[in-house]
Amino acid sequence: MSSNTYIAGVGMIPFMKPGTSPHYHVMAAEAVNEALADAGLSYDKVQQAFAGYVSGNSTCGQKALYRVGMTGIPVFNVNNNCATGSSALFLARQAVSSGVCDVALAVGFEQMAPGAISTPWTDRPVPLEDFNAVIAEVLGTIDIPPALRLFGAAGLTHMKKYGTKMETFAAIRAKASRHAANNPKAVFRSIVSVEDVMNEKVMWPGVMTRSMACPPTCGAAAAIVVSEEFAKRNGLRTDVKIAGQAITTDPAGILESKNPIQLVGWDMAKAAAKQAYEQAGIGPEDIDVVELHDCFAHNELISYEALGLCGEGEGEKFVLDGDNTYGGKYVTNPSGGLLSKGHPLGATGLAQCYELTLQLRGDAKERQVAGAKTALQHNLGLGGACVVTVYQKN
Repeated sequence: MSSNTYIAGVGMIPFMKPGTSPHYHVMAAEAVNEALADAGLSYDKVQQAFAGYVSGNSTCGQKALYRVGMTGIPVFNVNNNCATGSSALFLARQAVSSGVCDVALAVGFEQMAPGAISTPWTDRPVPLEDFNAVIAEVLGTIDIPPALRLFGAAGLTHMKKYGTKMETFAAIRAKASRHAANNPKAVFRSIVSVEDVMNEKVMWPGVMTRSMACPPTCGAAAAIVVSEEFAKRNGLRTDVKIAGQAITTDPAGILESKNPIQLVGWDMAKAAAKQAYEQAGIGPEDIDVVELHDCFAHNELISYEALGLCGEGEGEKFVLDGDNTYGGKYVTNPSGGLLSKGHPLGATGLAQCYELTLQLRGDAKERQVAGAKTALQHNLGLGGACVVTVYQKN
């Protein structure tokens, strides 16, 4: 990747509870049209499109984009578990930066069903079976959904190793609610306290209550990625630059480690962050605002450490010192994050891009991070993929 790339336009629809949203293609088309309008471009200027979704038939991307227009461009359907949206963004950026095209569209969408995620295929191995087997070996049999078991085990490991308290994860959830209260596109906007979170239904005694896990939701978000030359030639905005971006998968040895923290993406996140920081020529101390993958409150705390926002084992102190919110070192998930904004799998990475673009433009209104110039995005999919992106105000 050599040439500079910019986010010329973004779009996002309000996230909704399952059963209350339009169908996926309607949501996606709305987000794309909003991004095009934001960029001041017509769809016929888009040269390639990358459509991310996890659950759906083949060519759902075409179904969604044909609603916007039928122009004959290549449309690539992307599925990388919960990192799908940012994987689509990575591919769009790669296409533009390498000179394959000047304008690429990334869109992510998901129409989810209520309840824990399940697979419709029961006649073949699930991608996470090796991970699940290690967790079963470490913990024994626990009758809870697989994702909760994996991320809960990671949180429990942190608690045992560093003395982290369950109340600290509740504080992360409470912080998310305060941030989401200022986001009209978030699903849950009611403010909750640490005590409220601790008094909820217990999902895993001593480890997790219900709202420490993100809800299944429906939604869509999109971004228009352009080259510097095209932007200047067409008078498009170049105020948000993708300064660094990396995608990683699991390294050798994590299954043998039998360490739940590694099983939920610690190594992927650390490696991707290092690459993205190096590309951008910055360190974590230069970050002003962060959107990270808080599918569980436990993963938010673990990700602080993997991304270098604090030292290993210092996540609890980071939370208790207020360094994850306004007035602290890094405003983390000003959108409310997955915990409060919602987590429609394919849309999440592009919703993070949407939020950080608004922040760097200075257009985030009540949730604006004062003076934000450098932003960090972290989007994780088990099984596995992790995308870390650094954006800078140009």
